[in-house]
Amino acid sequence: QLQLVESGGGLVQPGGSLTLSCAASGFTLGYYGIGWFRQAPGKEREGISCISRTGGSTNYADSVKGRFTISRDNAKNTVYLQMNSLKPEDTAIYYCAVSLFRSCVLSRANFGSWGQGTQVTVSS
Repeated sequence: QLQLVESGGGLVQPGGSLTLSCAASGFTLGYYGIGWFRQAPGKEREGISCISRTGGSTNYADSVKGRFTISRDNAKNTVYLQMNSLKPEDTAIYYCAVSLFRSCVLSRANFGSWGQGTQVTVSS
């Protein structure tokens, strides 16, 4: 069974930075594309970034482009999301998930094996 565990969330002031980690358990992460999603209270789960198996291809939602960077270290079986210039509207639970297809399309239906999520709160 594919299992992902997110970590690195927390409370940060506007303009600050956080790095989230998505670690794989029980399987080799390097075989799969991985996506990051987020869900704020009362809102739909939003796809924000994904990365191909080798890391050669990435994709970002317009809402985070230029501020967030996705990367992966297959030797550590981990995918990262570096978040800079954080805004209060970035407050959400952040999830990672395994891509079900080769393409990196940020649609919730294209991903599975969701982690439990990590809370990110941006507030002064």
